[in-house]
Amino acid sequence: MPIRPLSLPKVIGHRGAAEAAPENTLASFREAKRQGASWVEFDAKLSVDDRAFLLHDDNIDRTSNATGPARALTYDEIRVLDAGSWKGPQFAGEKMPLLAEALALFAQEDIQFNLELKPCPGRARDTAKIILDELNHLWPAAKPKPLISSFVLECLEIARDTAPDYPRGLLLEDHPVNWLDLAQNLKADTVNIWDGAATAEWVAEIKQEGYGLLVYTVNDAARAKQLIAWGVDGVFTDAPARILAAVGQ
Repeated sequence: MPIRPLSLPKVIGHRGAAEAAPENTLASFREAKRQGASWVEFDAKLSVDDRAFLLHDDNIDRTSNATGPARALTYDEIRVLDAGSWKGPQFAGEKMPLLAEALALFAQEDIQFNLELKPCPGRARDTAKIILDELNHLWPAAKPKPLISSFVLECLEIARDTAPDYPRGLLLEDHPVNWLDLAQNLKADTVNIWDGAATAEWVAEIKQEGYGLLVYTVNDAARAKQLIAWGVDGVFTDAPARILAAVGQ
């Protein structure tokens, strides 16, 4: 059972406010704040020259004006890409920000966050070590520690061993029979599960074991209300304003 109590919000902006703005950009985080979200979630990985920046996919194809694997590019090459026009002309020129830029915005705007370690293939160890080290140096000590999550167990093991003060979230896409063993081994604080796998029974099981419970990605207001009624602590959503209107702060 986790030993540190976390103050979790009912609503976390998924990749910012990804329904309204280009995901994992500063514009998306500002929009999430404007919509009333006090927390956001985002994905961070490394460029080939070991600079931490924000991107969900292994490739840059879906969310930029270029193609190819992110792991092959330097950040200077990534920086010149347009990561906004795909979402709408009003976002033309939006960049894939450095982690440092996102942290500066969060500190300035008083936004709390869940950082998902999303390593490029084969880069789990370097990604976890470099990003956690950057967090230690850049995130103000007086502010609440962010939640660190990942689907990659190696990343969470490194977080457990090298940055134990940061709360950890075990990300799961299905319902493994050994979920509790995984959570206990990682000394996880939350279990973050896919909406498609969430049932009232599993929610009750996770909560009975004392874990914080977050569900992704919930954009339907009625479903969000159902999950909260079951005992879920909070949901990740692309549409913070809509879900906040349904479930409240």
